[in-house]
Amino acid sequence: MGLLSLAIWTPIAFGAVLLALGRDDQARVVRWIALIGAVVSFLVTLPLFTRFDRATSAMQFVEKSPWIDRFHINYHLGIDGISFWFILLTAFITVIVVISAWEVITERVNQYMGAFLILSGLMIGVFSALDAVLFYVFFEATLIPMYLIIGIWGGPNKIYAAFKFFLYTLLGSLLMLIALVFLYSKAGNFDILAWHKLPLSSLEQTLLFFGFFSAFAVKVPMWPVHTWLPDVHVEAPTGGSAVLAAIMLKLGAYGFLRFSMPIAPDASREWAWLMIALSLIAVIYVGLVAMVQQDMKKLVAYSSVAHMGFVTLGFFIFNDLGVAGGIVQMIAHGFVSGAMFLCIGVLYDRVHSRDIASYGGVVNTMPNFTAFAVLFAMANCGLPATAGFVGEWMVILGAVKANFVLGLLAATALVFGAAYTLWMVKRVYFGPIANDDVRALTDINAREFLMLGLLAIAVLYMGIHPKPFTDIMNVSVADFLKHVAISKL
Repeated sequence: MGLLSLAIWTPIAFGAVLLALGRDDQARVVRWIALIGAVVSFLVTLPLFTRFDRATSAMQFVEKSPWIDRFHINYHLGIDGISFWFILLTAFITVIVVISAWEVITERVNQYMGAFLILSGLMIGVFSALDAVLFYVFFEATLIPMYLIIGIWGGPNKIYAAFKFFLYTLLGSLLMLIALVFLYSKAGNFDILAWHKLPLSSLEQTLLFFGFFSAFAVKVPMWPVHTWLPDVHVEAPTGGSAVLAAIMLKLGAYGFLRFSMPIAPDASREWAWLMIALSLIAVIYVGLVAMVQQDMKKLVAYSSVAHMGFVTLGFFIFNDLGVAGGIVQMIAHGFVSGAMFLCIGVLYDRVHSRDIASYGGVVNTMPNFTAFAVLFAMANCGLPATAGFVGEWMVILGAVKANFVLGLLAATALVFGAAYTLWMVKRVYFGPIANDDVRALTDINAREFLMLGLLAIAVLYMGIHPKPFTDIMNVSVADFLKHVAISKL
């Protein structure tokens, strides 16, 4: 079995074992199996890092075997510098999520842990698939465990949120399926890399671009199809919110890089103005919406929409700083947004409220926790020397290179990001102790310290030394830009 197959099927196998165990009286055993499964699943991705050739843009660790011969559908996997980091990020976040749920989830523990491990394998499958049908199967299959996670372990309106999440993302994907079938009729196969070379007319490219847009824009989510995200985040359990923000939103942005832009490069350039406009609305307008939120989860959810606006902005300005900055921003957002939701989860587990007004002066009773929470908040603002700064700075530089006004508008996001994040930090963590709930708080335990400590190391390392992250993607990004610059007409 190849390394990518191991990365995909190891967590799925552990998840299946957990589902088979089935009883809450064995919860302790289930938790340890889940942790071992998550750690092993992360360890099997590490050889990808040590063996990755940074000098080539070609697909690496390629696996290909027939799946459905009649339609030329293959089990075809491979990664390049663009998809590489998302494999490791997915496996790493899964370990953190299992640790985060250790004492918090007490009912159906095996199903909760199993759902996350299976989801991890499916998401790695999305980032590895080089066959369109395989990609589509993994892309759609990720909906099932996340739907169950929200619908079973979510808040009071969990059924509404789960249905909204499922319907929005499924409806968008149906148009993508039509686009995939059309491309199969043109090429005679489902090989994504072969589709990149397919000559297509202007009309075909435009229709394909919007077919893919319908699926990927909802997943990112871009304005105005972002409305499902705040509702889902508010109702989802902490682990669900962390994985949704850290990984699942990236599936849509990754789709633009693997499908929309290389398959329909002329349409992508023609409609770049629309993508840039929608991205700037997400960055500026949604940032303003975040400022008036009273619920911490909603505030961070809107913040995610604004940060992902940077990603799509970077992609569609078509220069190296923009595209590489967009990918770096995706990785950084994975660490930072996951950490922000886990911090809210730590408070919610103790006080059972997400309202900013329920807190005040938390630093007085939870100094260790507040240190982590403020670090992640600073990263969310884009403070230099944190992961949140690197990608945003690269995208702003790329935008300035393309058009100064564009760069100026993008840079306003840093002001809004600082405004809504610092406003939340001031009201939740600082000042005198606001009420008896805050007075009764106890600081984080060893498990929570480990969970937040690992994320803090990732956030600081990426902020101080981003070179290893950019080195792996540089050659692939340069080749990608060369490809999308060539007209197919």
